[in-house]
Amino acid sequence: MIKPIGSDELQPRFVYDPEQHHRLLQEAESLPSVVVSSQTAGNAVMLGAGYFSPLEGFMNLADALSVAESMTMTDGRFFPVPILCLLESTDAIAGAERIALRDPNVEGHPVLAVMEVAAIEKVSDEQMALMTDKVYRTADPEHPGVKTFNSQGRLAVSGAIQVLNFSYFQADFPDTFRTAVEIRNEIHEHGWNKVVAFQTRNPMHRAHEELCKMAMEAVQADGVVIHMLLGKLKPGDIPAPVRDASIRKMAELYFPPNSVMITGYGFDMLYAGPREAVLHAYFRQNMGATHFIIGRDHAGVGDYYGPFDAQSIFDEEVPADALAIEIFRADHTAYSKKLDRVVMMRDAPDHAKEDFVLLSGTRVREMLGQGEAPPSEFSRPEVAQILMDYYQSLG
Repeated sequence: MIKPIGSDELQPRFVYDPEQHHRLLQEAESLPSVVVSSQTAGNAVMLGAGYFSPLEGFMNLADALSVAESMTMTDGRFFPVPILCLLESTDAIAGAERIALRDPNVEGHPVLAVMEVAAIEKVSDEQMALMTDKVYRTADPEHPGVKTFNSQGRLAVSGAIQVLNFSYFQADFPDTFRTAVEIRNEIHEHGWNKVVAFQTRNPMHRAHEELCKMAMEAVQADGVVIHMLLGKLKPGDIPAPVRDASIRKMAELYFPPNSVMITGYGFDMLYAGPREAVLHAYFRQNMGATHFIIGRDHAGVGDYYGPFDAQSIFDEEVPADALAIEIFRADHTAYSKKLDRVVMMRDAPDHAKEDFVLLSGTRVREMLGQGEAPPSEFSRPEVAQILMDYYQSLG
């Protein structure tokens, strides 16, 4: 199996030993504590689950700035984006060496993690602007990732953490949420060697389904891990339970038996385009995938990124030998009326636009909201039914 990044074994920050877990929970109740942002909580969940291995906790300012500039920490270790715990105020934890981080997304704000405070540093406007520009390639406050990142505080608390729970993800998505440790174990149990990972924050239509099958065939993979984001999205995106149900139905009916794993991870979408694509590849290697599909406008939003920027960044900016996972570079995929099958557009140079079944996201949402199923060449009817039920429930 492919090795995790930076070590022979994953280094999850979750405390699995029952006695130590109980002891830390008891200690946490007496520690100074702070309710963190949703983005910070997602970082803690990913650290706990082993996805960010071998990172031990939240970066200090020097490492965060170095990562933003060059995707390397000050000691030379590779990481694609700053992983920060940003607070508006540190009054409640002033002078403390150990603190409890509390969950903003669960009622009662239970303890997410215990943190060793290495430093508390003020982040200047110039430093925030630099990180924003490098990671998001824009300073536009209308960009949802820029808006979220800059709406946090300006005090960076750094240090190693011990994670005590996985927020709402385990309770709300018991059949889907998986740690990197669990996915590695399941891949091993399947006996898979070559594994393709597919990232999604949306329901999967026919083109996505066929893209997974194309990638599996091209690299002769044993299976595909459909790995969906379960955290917060921008307004208007389809909620995770609906995506989960539609993807499961598609896999059940249209994939060969024992060829697909449907899993999810607890993280809020950054919409950081190319940089987020590299982060996606980073934690897919940690979960055991050998290949990762990156298509047009991966992790993008609006018109902030070029259609293939998320592919070219691996050639132009990612340090050599930083990742062992291989990138499967996909073009826009659509149903060809001429060939009567789904193809990548680059593989059909003799086609005109009207030779493909193409529908905009806006048009698909309109159809579903009106109880009208998209063509079967675009969306499997069973998937369309789940989405129609959701959109009509909104009316």
